[in-house]
Amino acid sequence: MSSFRLNLPDHVQVMKAADKSAGQSSDNSPTSRTAVFTAHGLTKVYRMGEVDVHALRGVDVEMYAGEFVVILGASGSGKSTLLNILGGLDVPTSGRVSFRDQSLTDADEDDLTEYRREHIGFVFQFYNLIASLTAKENVALVADIAKDPLEPEEALRKVGLYDRRDHYPSQLSGGEQQRVAIARAIGKRPDVLLCDEPTGALDVKTGVIVLEAIARINQDLGTLTAVITHNAAIAEMADRVISLSDGRVAEIHVNQNRKEAKELVW
Repeated sequence: MSSFRLNLPDHVQVMKAADKSAGQSSDNSPTSRTAVFTAHGLTKVYRMGEVDVHALRGVDVEMYAGEFVVILGASGSGKSTLLNILGGLDVPTSGRVSFRDQSLTDADEDDLTEYRREHIGFVFQFYNLIASLTAKENVALVADIAKDPLEPEEALRKVGLYDRRDHYPSQLSGGEQQRVAIARAIGKRPDVLLCDEPTGALDVKTGVIVLEAIARINQDLGTLTAVITHNAAIAEMADRVISLSDGRVAEIHVNQNRKEAKELVW
């Protein structure tokens, strides 16, 4: 598999993964915060016929409350696998991962279901909205099972879609549907928002609008936000960028001058 390397501008400090462990960085990094995620030595091996596919090869990473993290890498680098493990959708073959010092590695399926329900909001490339429900009703589905939900109208307001709350998915553009999906993800006030290629199916203009909504959630709710993408431009929005290559952490980038979505060019 070919290696993947990001060319970043001068204001982004680059740290080799071999030189600094995840979570150790410059003075403006979030090392003083409590880690939300701590992972050590994560591996993931999938059996495909007679072949073992190594998706992760000893990943060490930490993420902190309120951070905006981009997990960057080419297709097949392991970024979706890492996100799925952090989100409790998958388990590692070996290694340890914890959420606020609570082991996810040792959790059973019931524990992981409760963990996902209470703590994690997911945003995927495809929106998975229920066609027969309005935007408000789609968001309310999640709010109904949450302990301390946002009102659906408030969640939609945060993504700029309050005025479209009574529209059905077929009446919304792709970008609007993705923003409904974001509102649905934050409706339960998650501690963590995990976004898997949230702009992958969108044009640049619409993608910027979606990224603005995600950044607003990160700022307004203080939600740890992790976005996985192959788009290097999105890295300039992040507090930190974790670059993966062939299942390993290749580099950690600390952004000295975080940009707004509208300033990105790709």
